[in-house]
Amino acid sequence: MKRTLVTLVAGLAASTSMLTACGESNDGDGGDDDQPPMDIAGCDGATLLSSPNDPAQPGPWPVGARTVTIGRLTVEVWYPAMPGSDAGQTPIRYDIRQALNPSQRALIPDADNPWQACDCFRDLPLDAGHGPYPVIVFVHGTAAFRHQSVSQARHWASRGFVVVAADHPGLMLGDFLAMACPDDPSGAQDLSGDIDAMLAALATPTGPLGFLAGKLDVTRVAVAGHSAGGSAAAGATGKPGVRVVAALAGGASAADGPALERVLFMGGTNDNVVQFSRVTSAWTGSATPRHLVGIGGAGHLVFSDLCETRNAAGKDLLAIASDYQLCGASFAGLLFDCNPEYVGGQVGWDITNYATTAAFESVLHCSTSTRGLDSVDDAYAQVESYMEAL
Repeated sequence: MKRTLVTLVAGLAASTSMLTACGESNDGDGGDDDQPPMDIAGCDGATLLSSPNDPAQPGPWPVGARTVTIGRLTVEVWYPAMPGSDAGQTPIRYDIRQALNPSQRALIPDADNPWQACDCFRDLPLDAGHGPYPVIVFVHGTAAFRHQSVSQARHWASRGFVVVAADHPGLMLGDFLAMACPDDPSGAQDLSGDIDAMLAALATPTGPLGFLAGKLDVTRVAVAGHSAGGSAAAGATGKPGVRVVAALAGGASAADGPALERVLFMGGTNDNVVQFSRVTSAWTGSATPRHLVGIGGAGHLVFSDLCETRNAAGKDLLAIASDYQLCGASFAGLLFDCNPEYVGGQVGWDITNYATTAAFESVLHCSTSTRGLDSVDDAYAQVESYMEAL
């Protein structure tokens, strides 16, 4: 297998080189990855715990999770919890049935439900001895829900970020199924307004968000998203504090912004929903510095947990919906492309975590120890192309 590394420097000619793949996954090179965490300096006086220099490896914090309401939004908050506070606690299982229309939720029994596991824990105490923590806002894709990419959200929180993700009215699974179900859509779609609402609430955290007061750096924000959410992320460059945007299978370009320092696009070469050529075109039209990561053989859902979320019998979401004749299941099949031959699962999550974390930590943590984003194609044979414009 070959992979192409193309580096573009603004105003200079492009150069292309073919590199031989170095293996099926990133095994790391030792370094400080095996050392116990210690206090380190972040940006602007922040104090953090050291994370492995391999950005695909989880960080030192256990991850807490809370569900809050912000205006019309149901929002999940994942955050760095006090070390050791997870001892003896039961990990969270998200119930995807709650994303269905009300008329359909009771049709799938617990025994056949595809519970979504998270190595995170409800209502742990925030690690108030460190911080303040930068913020990552994640926007889900069409026909999804706030915890669709919990493998990414949990990973980022373990490395010292407060991550928020909402169920976005007009974009949720239930809204998509409402075309065929006897239920009304959840509301009008306004992804930009939803992002604004979350950022405003985090700027002055009170009520259910009060546990974050004094521990957030809202001048250092990343907005990430998948598919339609990726396009929304690309459109968030002008919002307060946004320094990084990460569009995962997104097809809209990212304009420059007053605080913007980095733009990341990622796509799968087998994506039949947002083709990689479209992702590349959006990247080409975006502000610099910008980076593009292409995962060879990956489909549209490689950046989510959707294809890997299965019930005890090993059936995925679409198979279960068909078994129980959920209304709208045939429509969902248009987006639910989980070909078993696609690159995905842990490898897909590792590549996504590597690239996004490298981008986030360099800017939002002022990290010089985390391996650079430009090493992702050396770390993973499945990264077919890497491009940057600086």
